[in-house]
Amino acid sequence: MKNLELLGIQLVEENLQKVLRRIVELGDSKKTITLADLPFIITDVLETHEEQRIELLNCSISSGLNLKSVASIRMMFDKKEHNESGSGNGGYDAFMSAVKKILKKHHLQCPQLLDYQIRIPRGGQTDALTESIITWDMNGKRVQTVGIDPDQVMAAVNATLKMLNLHLMQLDQINDKNLVESAA
Repeated sequence: MKNLELLGIQLVEENLQKVLRRIVELGDSKKTITLADLPFIITDVLETHEEQRIELLNCSISSGLNLKSVASIRMMFDKKEHNESGSGNGGYDAFMSAVKKILKKHHLQCPQLLDYQIRIPRGGQTDALTESIITWDMNGKRVQTVGIDPDQVMAAVNATLKMLNLHLMQLDQINDKNLVESAA
């Protein structure tokens, strides 16, 4: 509470409780939370939608010098479990390769990635929370999603999961609108 006041941030009670729960989760995983981490956590918590059609259950990403990057993921998509793997030019590219295979099974395409930024708080330590800001072309509109995690690849994964759920929500709205128009 006091740290939020120091930053000049005020939250309604419901959002404050969500942020506090996330801080406790990070603390339980032995992550030290700094004052500089708070804006990242708040952004991450408040941008997460409750209804998630896609959920990452498990993820292993491996990158190395002179080795091909690979990712293995287990994901729930509309209450159906999928296991997939992919390879690519770096850990995040390998993750995206696996995700695209799952989307293809559902006759969906992934929005185009336009920009990818990684930020850490000033004076951050090697275990600092990392913020990934990814800009996507979603049906002709530029959309940004943000993910946080101490691991920069997982921060990008979190931003991507937000984008996928947002994309599916938008597609549902388009389909609902088309159904209403065709019924009229």
